[in-house]
Amino acid sequence: MAKARGAAGKAGGRRASGQPERIKIRVNGVWHEFAACAEGAGVEASETLSHLLRERLGLTGLKLSCDEGACGACTVILDGKAVLSCMTLAVEADGRSVLTIEGLPKDDPVIRAFAQQCEPGYGTALQCGYCTPGFVMASRALLDENPAPTPDEIKDGLSGNICRCGCYAGIARAVWHASRQDASSPKADGVLRSPEGASRKTGGAR
Repeated sequence: MAKARGAAGKAGGRRASGQPERIKIRVNGVWHEFAACAEGAGVEASETLSHLLRERLGLTGLKLSCDEGACGACTVILDGKAVLSCMTLAVEADGRSVLTIEGLPKDDPVIRAFAQQCEPGYGTALQCGYCTPGFVMASRALLDENPAPTPDEIKDGLSGNICRCGCYAGIARAVWHASRQDASSPKADGVLRSPEGASRKTGGAR
């Protein structure tokens, strides 16, 4: 997954320097507008998208781990493509649409499939759960682009994400089931309703 390139620049005027005076970003279907400035309370030119989403909008489902584009924990979907938000500048998202794990429906097949893998007898796609939001978003972007990936395509599509607990087999299995709409078991519903399962699945804890 590569960092997003360029910015649409649709949200307001620009200074003589070419920097926008304000930036506007659609996050999970809602437009947010921010002052852009060199320093101070506004969005600085060097501010990352991950910082804006977590600290300004409180979307802590997005996780930070390496903060240098190596682990995939901070993956979000920008205009339909998975990007590393720690390597994407907030101003690059000006005029564009961002989707975080908080914006996915609770019955999204990917979320249901990951939840199902928590249940005894299914293997596991979750242990500590810290990397899960990044894997979920990378998986969602993969299936949006390729609804029926092969096992090798799943492996390749998730190659930018690291699970320190080593749950790769369960993660790949979850994506496979999601691609086949095979995550409708009532067992998945139980995990979705469980506070612990929901927290691990959505990254609700900071």
